Amino acid sequence: MGSLSKFIERLGPAQYVFNALVITGALIALLLAFILARRTLRARYLAVRDRRTLAIRQRWPQIVSGSAADAWRFDVLDCEIVEAILTDRLEVCSPEEAEELTALLRNSGLLDTRIHQARAHRGWKRRQALVSLGRMRMPEAIPALAEALDDRDAETRIAAARGLGRSGMPMAAAPILERLRFGLLRVPERPLLNALLNCCRPRPEILVPYLRTADDAARPLLARVLGEIATPELEEDLLLLAADPIAEVRASAARALAHAKPRLALTALSNLAGDPEWFVRLRAVVALGVLEDPRTIPVLIETLCDPNRYVRLRSAAALAALDGQIEEIIQQVLHSRDRYALQAFISEMERTGALPQLVEALVDPLRHEYAEEALLGALRAGTQRHLLDSMSRHPQARVRKAVARLLARSHEPKLIPAVERAEAAARSRREQRMARWLLARLRQMEPALVPEKAPA
Repeated sequence: MGSLSKFIERLGPAQYVFNALVITGALIALLLAFILARRTLRARYLAVRDRRTLAIRQRWPQIVSGSAADAWRFDVLDCEIVEAILTDRLEVCSPEEAEELTALLRNSGLLDTRIHQARAHRGWKRRQALVSLGRMRMPEAIPALAEALDDRDAETRIAAARGLGRSGMPMAAAPILERLRFGLLRVPERPLLNALLNCCRPRPEILVPYLRTADDAARPLLARVLGEIATPELEEDLLLLAADPIAEVRASAARALAHAKPRLALTALSNLAGDPEWFVRLRAVVALGVLEDPRTIPVLIETLCDPNRYVRLRSAAALAALDGQIEEIIQQVLHSRDRYALQAFISEMERTGALPQLVEALVDPLRHEYAEEALLGALRAGTQRHLLDSMSRHPQARVRKAVARLLARSHEPKLIPAVERAEAAARSRREQRMARWLLARLRQMEPALVPEKAPA
């Protein structure tokens, strides 16, 4: 020890560096020891928990019946395990089994313990108790959860809202709606929206009185909830929402009309499709697409010419989803003389695979005339690549000939470079002959009603 002291004294000013290194090494050693001890204790705790879980699972019928309460009720770890198993089981069990499990929660005192913790504790213990009360889905837990909505801590208020939402009971929505109506609820929008959706889904009509009396700040949120869970019985209220002065409420009304599909949904959505706000028109167009009704075609043709790009794209998607109406739709799009509308619709047809069906309609005597006019309009909108591929590689020779005649009849000079590239990339002599034949007709630039025989 003395030699060490003499060695430190001989270091002079460097002894401070030496002391700092020694202290740092000691602190690192203590930290490593703490981590090792913590891991050891954690491993022992998990091993004990696994053994207790196995024992509880083996005695589960007796625990549910209430005959083995003395064996687990006064052990903290056993109570945690039983409660976790019960709440997990309540998520997926049948109504008959749920009655038995909720009776166990009441009779064993687990529910009362959690209610006490939710009112007496603070911090993470209170938040854990609030979430557990929600998972128990018991009406007795609603007052304790409602009290936590007024807590000063933001995390506690969020936990209370989540607990009410996890309960899934319509009566659990009342504390949230009452505070929301008077502007007393200080919870972020996302957990609040999820909680109201879960609570109001069985009975959407409980939202209607609050929607009528809520202020302008709360009404859009309530309308969003109703838009997800509306039913046809709420037709009159949905029509009133569609005429609301707030644009967000009108947009949610469009979503609700698509979800509920009441009798007058088409009329209300047609009016919303002409709304001054672009996102209201967008929601209305999406809702019209959900209806999948051919009577929506005139309205969707108008919105296909909308100045907003997103509205045009969703209108095109809704129109392309109407099977059996493609030729008629393209006719109306061509008559609109809107180049952007035609491009949007043709692009959507390519994306959904409806364009090949239109190509095959060229050999159908009943659909030939409409298909030809539609494809000519599509060609002018920029679908050269698809038509050239059909001319070269379609499995039916009749379709290949029909497409070649159509392209020759178009007399589009812009086709010549594309056909030249197709000729250079031809995979067979047949494709090469077809491309040369088309090139010769396009270069002549002479109108011909019926071209000469096209090679197969």
